[in-house]
Amino acid sequence: MNFLRNRKIWLIGALLIAGLLVPIFVQDVYLRHLFIISFVYGIVAASWDVTLGYAGIFNFAHMAFFGAGVYATGLTAKLLGIDPWIAMLIGGLAASMAAAIVALPVVRLQGVYVVLVTFAFSQLVMQFVISQSDITGGTQGLVRVPTIWLPNYNFVRDYKLGYYYVAFSLLVFSTVCLRRLVVSNFGLSIIALRDNEDYGVSRGIPVARQRLFALVASAFFTGLAGGFYVIYLRVASPEVFDFSTVSLVLSMVLVGGTSSIYGPLFAALMLTFISEGFATIDNFSEGRHMLVALVMIVVLLFLPKGLASALPKNVGSKAQLLFSRGRHGPSGNAADATPTKECG
Repeated sequence: MNFLRNRKIWLIGALLIAGLLVPIFVQDVYLRHLFIISFVYGIVAASWDVTLGYAGIFNFAHMAFFGAGVYATGLTAKLLGIDPWIAMLIGGLAASMAAAIVALPVVRLQGVYVVLVTFAFSQLVMQFVISQSDITGGTQGLVRVPTIWLPNYNFVRDYKLGYYYVAFSLLVFSTVCLRRLVVSNFGLSIIALRDNEDYGVSRGIPVARQRLFALVASAFFTGLAGGFYVIYLRVASPEVFDFSTVSLVLSMVLVGGTSSIYGPLFAALMLTFISEGFATIDNFSEGRHMLVALVMIVVLLFLPKGLASALPKNVGSKAQLLFSRGRHGPSGNAADATPTKECG
């Protein structure tokens, strides 16, 4: 066990060092751009895994939370003149507020009804953005969004070096927080509800509250990624709600493997380079989606549980064992297993 743990620590350390060194060896601006976009998608996919994989909520409003972060950040930075760094946090909070709204009917629904409600909410948000063209720019988008800045440093003329490290920092921060969340008592409680809701309720887990917290927590990091996305591209467009974007990020979750957090990150890196890289090839901009679908089929054919199945066993199998031992207190009540400490 110690050997596996040490190996995992060394692997994570090596990946962190590799991530820090990438801009030194990769001088091409477009390749750096692909890394930045993959980091954004990685945060969104890993956050989606919290609700889809760990909580078992078929949440198709996740990209609406991303769009809420995009537009909340863009509008507050451009129209209200708020510092872009703070605007990104506002984007995360706006996404969490949107998640709280959609959670009201969703937390007590099951199966296809959750899919229908969340998908309808996503379409509602998109139509609202398009209809309010005087503010959001409608189908033309919101352009010239102010970008982040630091004293005596220009993010626009550094060949995307600064943006890379900001995106990488957000990726590491989000991954650490999401991982701590799913291995906490709260994370184990939503896994128990996913695997056996009746059993979880019998142990005192409040179903509605835990699912609400799962949606709000995952949406915050998604909105934060959306905030950086619009600050980086300086354009907010309704395309973030498109089905092609939804299917691409969902493919990252499935290829990477649900209930893993790490799997969707690797899948985001791989599929972003495949999707965006082949978009530059003549007459292949539409065919790239077929290539992504082919990659997903091949991966799921040989690794049905996704790329994460090649990693050490995740925390999911420990949920029922923990609850059966009554580690939530003398009475074994898990009702207090709330995400009070997502980041330590």
